[in-house]
Amino acid sequence: MILGNITRDPEMRTTPAGKAVVTLGVATNRRWTNASGQKQEQAEFHNVVLWGRLAEIANQYLAKGALVLIEGRLQTRTWEGQDGVKRYRTEIIAENMQMGPRLAGAAKATANNDISREEKMDDLPIIEEETGEIEAKDIPF
Repeated sequence: MILGNITRDPEMRTTPAGKAVVTLGVATNRRWTNASGQKQEQAEFHNVVLWGRLAEIANQYLAKGALVLIEGRLQTRTWEGQDGVKRYRTEIIAENMQMGPRLAGAAKATANNDISREEKMDDLPIIEEETGEIEAKDIPF
């Protein structure tokens, strides 16, 4: 599972059999404080492949800068380049996807990259914990 921002607009293609496939990039950030107390940050970039209906949804609703949660499996492809060198590419084959909050005015238009992750997270609904005791009559089994 990864949670991050899309680094480029989804690229949709169709296989010869007519199945939709989308490729996109997702950046994830790691933040920590080192031994001397300085804050550090490191970005990782992931290649994601979505198939079928999931690909169509991603192509329709996602854009560069959008927050997305991807759940999937890793797969490494190998091929020989035109120069005869063997190449490798590790990708996340998405099995599930959850889109983050919609950015204002971003319905497949270009997303505003100046909006920080914290501002995007502020748009998420707040789910408050219910107070009180659970009674036996409320349990459905």
